[in-house]
Amino acid sequence: MDLSPATVRNVMADLEEMGFVASPHTSAGRVPTVQGYRFFVNTLLTIQPLDGLQIEQLRERLGIAGDMERKDLVEVASGLVSRLTNLAGVVTLPRRKHAALRRVDFLPLSSDRVLVILVIDETEVQNRIIHTGRVYSPSQLENAANYLNRHFAGKNLASIRRTLFDEMREARQDMDAMMAATLEVAEKAFSESDETREDFVLAGETNLMDVRELCDVDKLRELFEVFSQKREILHLLDQCINARGVQIFIGEESGFHVLDEWSVVTAPYSVDGRVLGAVGVIGPTRMAYHRVIPIVDTTARLLGAALNPGN
Repeated sequence: MDLSPATVRNVMADLEEMGFVASPHTSAGRVPTVQGYRFFVNTLLTIQPLDGLQIEQLRERLGIAGDMERKDLVEVASGLVSRLTNLAGVVTLPRRKHAALRRVDFLPLSSDRVLVILVIDETEVQNRIIHTGRVYSPSQLENAANYLNRHFAGKNLASIRRTLFDEMREARQDMDAMMAATLEVAEKAFSESDETREDFVLAGETNLMDVRELCDVDKLRELFEVFSQKREILHLLDQCINARGVQIFIGEESGFHVLDEWSVVTAPYSVDGRVLGAVGVIGPTRMAYHRVIPIVDTTARLLGAALNPGN
């Protein structure tokens, strides 16, 4: 462009006055602000679609992992987006509150221990041991399982817990012995546990140590503490799960001070039209958005396909 130095200085001054660029300190040049990056992403960014080979490689890796347990498959997806972007990849585990019960069985063990077998969403089988307040016979446990399968098969776990803990508890006084036994083992079988707690898998966080302008030890320590505590990251990813399409949080837009100098790009993944979680990338605000966005979006769609039992 045939522009004089004076013109460039005037344009930069105008951009600074409008809030799109700023000087980090007196002797520094100007760098984009959050407002500047947002303007760029919303109006100037040209997305660079993944080529056929990259999509096929993603599909192959997730397809091969399709026979894995859900958590293992999520770990594969997190590692893929991290390697492709050379940033930190994060994927939430499928939300348990939307998981549907297919069948439950109870098997008596020694003393007051009972083995609970839960079949969830057609393909997932969970086994857990619960301790009851008394010893139940095989026939009592069979009757309890038959009742639960007859009334709750096909319903999500959150709905089952609400019914068991509220409606049945209120009617406890009017229950016969069979219903009381059913309630006790069901409450313990469907109580909140590791299977219902939301979580995420993080990969490549050490890549962020290579971001030259953000490699301050204290800042990285604070960021890694947020990763370990998980609460803030999960809250941010929940905003993606409750929205549609790719979501981009630039710097302070995340609402968390520790992420003021970082950006998070996320996309939800779905199975049978139900959003189960999110795929995301965490990196510097100057990340290559044109590359990161299609990687996150494509990985989310392929992860949903890999988790779909109908595929």
